[in-house]
Amino acid sequence: MKQRVAVMALAGWIGAVANPLWAAEPLELSTRVSGVVETVWVKPGQRVKKGSPLLRLDRTILQASLAEATAELTRAQADAGEARRERERAQELFNRTVSSTSELDAAVLLDARAQAGLAVAKARRVIAQKNLQDAELKAPFDGVVKAVPGGPGTVVTAECQPKPLVIFSTAP
Repeated sequence: MKQRVAVMALAGWIGAVANPLWAAEPLELSTRVSGVVETVWVKPGQRVKKGSPLLRLDRTILQASLAEATAELTRAQADAGEARRERERAQELFNRTVSSTSELDAAVLLDARAQAGLAVAKARRVIAQKNLQDAELKAPFDGVVKAVPGGPGTVVTAECQPKPLVIFSTAP
């Protein structure tokens, strides 16, 4: 259902450009992330513009996830910097024939692992930022709110078949 809602929203936007009558059929909207509805800004019958906020989930856990991902990124950056310096030191000692190939290889491997950890931490932070942004449901196109079955306190489970939070169309 999650994919269907996203495809319907995209198809609705494309259809609204190519055929304005397409979206007269109600479109059920939900968020991409799980959570509890905190605020609903629209009412049935209300006209809204594309991009207008319709509702927002409680962002407490999502903000904590972003803070955690940011801290992981900071740690990974420090680890990567230390591993790079260690690799450079090992390379210099190897070049002066003071250390062995195995010591250089170990430093190169440590650096590669640290760089991989840094890439993972960057990706996790991007995901956490996107999840926080997706806690706010916005109108995919200009239209009219048909119904708002998802009021404050409604639990949204995005992994399963999410229940519609807002039913939306271009026709009144």
